[in-house]
Amino acid sequence: MQTFFNIIQIVLSVALIMAILLQVKGGGLGGIFGQADTVYRTRRGVEKTLFQLTVVLVVLFIIVAIISIRVA
Repeated sequence: MQTFFNIIQIVLSVALIMAILLQVKGGGLGGIFGQADTVYRTRRGVEKTLFQLTVVLVVLFIIVAIISIRVA
């Protein structure tokens, strides 16, 4: 059973790393053309979905880690 939780944690950690690396800090093509980075803007479309996926992956990772500790 412990091996199962270890594999799930590895898969979740790789997915979480990929989700974090795919997020763009500073906002896309606007910086190329001189757009200010200090302008507040909301997340839309794929960026919002990726952010929500990251939050879900973090919560799942924490839950699996706690369950893994309790089972061991």
